[in-house]
Amino acid sequence: MKGRVLIVDDDPVVAESMAEFFAGEGCEAVTAYDAGEALSLLRETSGDPSLHVHAAFCDVALGGSSGLDLLRAISRDFPETVTVMVTGYGTVETAVEALRLGAVDFLTKPVVDDELRVALERALRQQALVSENRRLRRTIQGRNALPGVLGHDERMRKINELVHAVAPSRTTVLMTGESGVGKSLIAKTIHELSPRKGKPFVDLACGSIPETLLESELFGHVKGAFTGAHAEKTGRFLAADGGTIFLDEINSASPAMQLKLLRVLQERRFEPVGSSETIEVDVRVVLATNEPLEKLVEEGRFRQDLYYRVNVVSIELPPLRERVGDVETLASHFLEMQGAELGRTFAGFSPDALEMLKRYAYPGNVRELANIVERAALLASGQTITPDDLPDTVRTPGRPAMLLADAGGHAEATTLAEALLGPEREIILAALQRNQWNRQQTADELGINRTTLYKKMKQLDIEPEDRMAG
Repeated sequence: MKGRVLIVDDDPVVAESMAEFFAGEGCEAVTAYDAGEALSLLRETSGDPSLHVHAAFCDVALGGSSGLDLLRAISRDFPETVTVMVTGYGTVETAVEALRLGAVDFLTKPVVDDELRVALERALRQQALVSENRRLRRTIQGRNALPGVLGHDERMRKINELVHAVAPSRTTVLMTGESGVGKSLIAKTIHELSPRKGKPFVDLACGSIPETLLESELFGHVKGAFTGAHAEKTGRFLAADGGTIFLDEINSASPAMQLKLLRVLQERRFEPVGSSETIEVDVRVVLATNEPLEKLVEEGRFRQDLYYRVNVVSIELPPLRERVGDVETLASHFLEMQGAELGRTFAGFSPDALEMLKRYAYPGNVRELANIVERAALLASGQTITPDDLPDTVRTPGRPAMLLADAGGHAEATTLAEALLGPEREIILAALQRNQWNRQQTADELGINRTTLYKKMKQLDIEPEDRMAG
């Protein structure tokens, strides 16, 4: 059996005719003559996989009720049932509204057999995609994966394990990585997995606060402490008492601020600006930097004693371009989130759209991917995200051009994708050498399948002769 199909039409002749056609196509067909009957049938069969309704063909006009209201209810309460709308009075506005609400297709009566057959095949393919995406999501959640580390990349799996290990303690955690890799999300997850979960989680991007105001923002101030201090202010550290404070871009703190932070980390006490009163707090501190602190210490821009104090447990988050194998999983996760936000059910990404997402270099990392998916979900007219829903930067990666200095220091115009070929070749070659050129082990380490690895090796001109060079 191809699948179970529900036909909802207030004209019994039409409903039975369509049911007979679907039966001839290898499907089990059931009928309902109004929205209430259709929803009752879906509720009765939802707990039995053998009776699951894969697709519903609904008339827009259902006597005293609206087929669009029924579509809205199916999308909300039965997300693994895809819907095709059928009407004898089709308008562009109605079709657009139906697709916006989650319909996978819109047919106008009279529907010829070929149109119905194509719509059925499309609906069943979409339903299979929806079910597979939800199954993968449940599998990932069953492994206790963190939202920010979804995927199969070995480095992210180890980060997942480390986060679970350090969360129960009060140990200071330092995260490093480019902007947008998900440091704030990991910090929030550490808090959520800790005994402090019910207490405040307070975050602050230090680089976004002027130096003159940062001390007041962190430690608070009393009324009249400085010009403009018209009232007493509670600082972030006190607001986080009993919970967790996340300080991002800690590398931007001035030497004077670094000294104050060192004392707080050592003693868990401070004085608000303009006050002599010492306040003690019980705070778990998580910090992040988008510059290597070791380098800043060498340059004299970051206190060595503070560096040793914050670098108790270090988590390095790799950029998204180094974990291409996880793009699909992350994109599916973000699309599911957007679907819940918009009240829509998405079937996933078309093969072409998914390939474009995998090719893109993501200078903004995971944050940029989330924004791309959010935009696509808002613009998509159907349940499947297509290339037309993606921004131009993703459809034509590598534009605009960037300047890359050659060995002689001369700037040469190139695209971002082209500029990344060299580092990508080095990464793959190093992984091959670590795994004694075992392709399967190398692919597993890189988070890609073996076919993709072979394609990459061919694209980057990596030959067995390179084994000797390593």
